Amino acid sequence: MANLLSVALVVEPEIDNVAVAKTDIAAGAKLSYVDSTIEVLGDVPMGHRFAIGPVAEGQNILQYGQPFGVSNGLSVGQPVTDQSMNTIIPADRPGNIDLVADPLNYLRPADIPTVDAFLRDDGGVGIRNWVAVIPTSMCSAHEALMISMQAENSIWSREAYPNVDGVTAVCHTKGCGCPDGGSITATLTMLARYMNHPNVAAALVIELGCEKTDLATFEDFVKKHLEPMGKPVETLSVQQAGGTQATIEQGLKILPGLLESANQSSREPLPLSEVILGTKCGGSDAFSGLSANPAVGHASDRLVEAGGTSIITEVPEFFGAEHLFAKRAANADVAANVTAAMDRFSDYTARVGHSMSENPSPGNKAGGLINITIKSLGALAKSGTAPVTGVLDYGEPVTDKGLHLLYCPSYDQESTPALVASGAQLVVFTTGRGTGIGNAIAPVIKVASNTPLNGRMSADMDLNAGTVIDGEETIKEVGDRLFGLIKEVASGKQVAAEVGKHREFVIWSEEGVSL
Repeated sequence: MANLLSVALVVEPEIDNVAVAKTDIAAGAKLSYVDSTIEVLGDVPMGHRFAIGPVAEGQNILQYGQPFGVSNGLSVGQPVTDQSMNTIIPADRPGNIDLVADPLNYLRPADIPTVDAFLRDDGGVGIRNWVAVIPTSMCSAHEALMISMQAENSIWSREAYPNVDGVTAVCHTKGCGCPDGGSITATLTMLARYMNHPNVAAALVIELGCEKTDLATFEDFVKKHLEPMGKPVETLSVQQAGGTQATIEQGLKILPGLLESANQSSREPLPLSEVILGTKCGGSDAFSGLSANPAVGHASDRLVEAGGTSIITEVPEFFGAEHLFAKRAANADVAANVTAAMDRFSDYTARVGHSMSENPSPGNKAGGLINITIKSLGALAKSGTAPVTGVLDYGEPVTDKGLHLLYCPSYDQESTPALVASGAQLVVFTTGRGTGIGNAIAPVIKVASNTPLNGRMSADMDLNAGTVIDGEETIKEVGDRLFGLIKEVASGKQVAAEVGKHREFVIWSEEGVSL
């Protein structure tokens, strides 16, 4: 008879009344646990749960020491399914709870390590040195992409421009064919933030010439909302240049000058406190909240202790756990802003007849994330234990050190770019199902939550946190390894998504619905 802990995990043994299967467990399996024998009453797929004690009808089902469902009457060994439980979403609000943010062990300035990064003229710090080709709308996205691809094949090389990471196109599908208002503002904001980002050394901005976000509109927006950047920016108009091919040819003639300018920058030792980390999860499974996410939380805490900044997003994946995050607020105003962000997103989805309970995705559920509450409890682990310093709006740059929540959907393609727009120079992205997503201008470190995934997609993963599930490492040990990798990547080490040329960029608009 196998010991239960050899095939399953109990996260909080003194509180939880379910175990999480580390492997597929067949019905009829007998497992020893504490002083009893548990017979599993149904097949339990890897990542799913079964009761380790009786949970009477109406009682809470607990994982992480927190309720995520109400029992319909669970017997010992019975699998937890949509039929055996009802979802619950705690409704605590900051006015009803005490703020219990724990202080971190902040480093003395003399003890803060350094990374080799690029110091910009405006004081910003970049960890990459890109020349960006930015279309003002989808109507010039093709030209931008062709220019960047042809430039990297024929003009740019590491040998010719050793300090430049390449030519990247920030292509998107916005800028025209939509009502005035939110979509236009979001487009201009995101493009301006990327052009102004310290990971970008120079930019070529391209319009079609008749779109709502043409060069004149974009330039006016930049003058009103951004400080002078101190970096070279050139422009092109497809209609004025004579069409697609003429624009591509002119762009390729302009790029050597931008590359030469960018190559004048070089890495120098700068404090780790200048690093801004974005944290994200996608394609999650039940192990994400048990291995990869808490390891990211530990690394995030270490960065904040070193005077750095960490941004977590995915507001829908705080749903049902926001009360725990709000408890860690630095003050009552920040706590209120956390729950206000939740209410705002709930209203956003309700406008068109949807709700945040429609998250998780089918893949999440197949991996054991049975409802939004259990998913949120695991997703929250990426934030570590640091006090919550503030809440950022979509497209808003971070200005304070510490931990921040960014208002944005969970959708990977939209939320990862949003982290970078708010100032993150790099992103750590955990996954349990597997995704290769990167970013147009920032490295995205990919962390696997389980060893089988890491083996299947080894070329897309940078670090395996599945060793926690395997019993080979602790969360702290994996988190320390990740913290070391963050410092290496900030100093120039390429990640798998960069090698694979993943350069995704999508702009979110509140006029639709994303979860």
